[in-house]
Amino acid sequence: MDATTAPHRIPPEMPQYGEANHVFELMQNMLEQLLIHQPKDPIPFMIDHLQRDNDYVPKIVILGPPASGKTTLAMWLGKHLNSNLLSVESLIAKEYSSLAADARRHYQKFQTVPSMLLVRLVQERLREEDCIRRGWILDGIPETREQALLMQTLGAFPRQVLVLSAPDTVLIERNLGKRIDPQTGEIYHATFDWPPEPEIQKRLIAPAGISGGETARRLLAYHRNIARLLPSYPKILKVIAADQPCVDVFYQVCCGQLLKEAVADKSEYGELIRPFFEKETAVPDNITMKVLKRRLDRQDCVERGWVLHGFPRDGGQALLMDSMGYKPNRVFFLNVPFDSILERLTLRRTDPVTGERSHLMYKPPPTMEIQARLLQSPKDSEEQIKLRMDRFYRNSAELEEFYGQAITLNGDQDPYTVFEYIESGIINPLRKKAP
Repeated sequence: MDATTAPHRIPPEMPQYGEANHVFELMQNMLEQLLIHQPKDPIPFMIDHLQRDNDYVPKIVILGPPASGKTTLAMWLGKHLNSNLLSVESLIAKEYSSLAADARRHYQKFQTVPSMLLVRLVQERLREEDCIRRGWILDGIPETREQALLMQTLGAFPRQVLVLSAPDTVLIERNLGKRIDPQTGEIYHATFDWPPEPEIQKRLIAPAGISGGETARRLLAYHRNIARLLPSYPKILKVIAADQPCVDVFYQVCCGQLLKEAVADKSEYGELIRPFFEKETAVPDNITMKVLKRRLDRQDCVERGWVLHGFPRDGGQALLMDSMGYKPNRVFFLNVPFDSILERLTLRRTDPVTGERSHLMYKPPPTMEIQARLLQSPKDSEEQIKLRMDRFYRNSAELEEFYGQAITLNGDQDPYTVFEYIESGIINPLRKKAP
C-alpha cells in the first residue's frame, strides 16, 4: 500500500456501483438464455449459467511494485464497485478452509505460499456466491507467470489487468516514510500524511520490510517476475503511471468510463472503438452515442436519473442525443474568464518525487527545494490551453443556442458558491421565457 494514500483518505464523494445496478441486465440476459436454450429443467440451468457466464461484474487484477499504491487502489475500487477485494493475506486468513490452513502454515514458516496452493485458494474463493454475484478484485495476484497460467488453466480469467508503474527511486523514498497504526491497521506517512491526533502519532510504528535495502530487493524480484507475467494478458492490460497522487490514479482508472469500458469488455462497440483509441483519434459520434445509450438505458439511470459532465461537446452531439430521446431537464454552462483559466491551468505543477500536485499561487510548495524540482504538464502550456479554448468557444455557441433554457453561472467563484447556485437551479422551476 502506498503510504501517501491510506484508506482513511478514500474519497467520500465517489458513488458506489454494484449488484443493484446489474440486476436488471442480469435478469434480461438469463431470460434470453432460457429462450434460446429452452432447457427441460430451468433451475439447474440458471444456476449453472450464473456460475459460468458472469460478465456483468468486475473481474480485475491489480499489479504493481512495492509502495506503488496498488492495495490502496484496490481498496478504493472495491468500495466504488461494491466488489470483493482478495489478497494473499485475506485468502490465507479464510476460516473453515483446509487449503487456507495449509497456506497459513507454509506462510508462517517461509513467508510465501506455493503457486499451486495459492491459485487453488483463488479458485476456491471465486466459486463462492458473493464473488459470483459481485465480482472480484485481486490485489497483487498473480505474482508470477506460472501463477497466471495456472489461473487461466483453472478458469480464472480477469476482464481487466491494471499495472502500476513508477521509478524505483520514488518507490524507495515512499516506503521509507511508512508508518502503521497497530490498532486500526491504517497506514500513514511521516512526510506526506502525518495524522493530526497526538494519540495516533504516539502509537505509530514502522512496518517491517521498508528499509532501502529490503525495498530494493523486493523491487528486483518484482521486475524479474512482471516482465514474464505481462505477456499472459496481451489484450486486457493497462499500464498506469503511479508517480502521481493515488486519487488521480483512481480517477484515471474509473472515469474514462463508458468508451474505455466498452473497449475493455470486448463488446461489439469495443471492437469498433479500439482502432480510434490506438490511433488516439476522436471516436465518431454515432459510436459514442450507441455506447452512451447502452449506459443511460440501464435500470439505475432510468430510476434515478443521470448527470453528464462535458457532454455533449457540440451542436451535432446535442442534436443526436435529442433525436434519440435523451433530453436533459437541466443544462448548466459555467463561464470563467480566459485570464482566470490561464491562471488556474498554467500555474499547476507536479512533484515528480512524491506525485503531489501544487499551484504556484493557490497551493505553493512548502519548500524551495520542492519548488525547484516541480514539473509542468505539456497540456498546461499556454499554447495548448489556447487551442482547447478556441475549440470550446466555437462549440459552446452552438450548444447555448440549442439549449435555450440553459442556466449560465459564473464559475470564477469558490466551489461551494458554484455548487449552491447549481443546487438552486435544480430545485427551483425553470423560468419561462417570454414569447
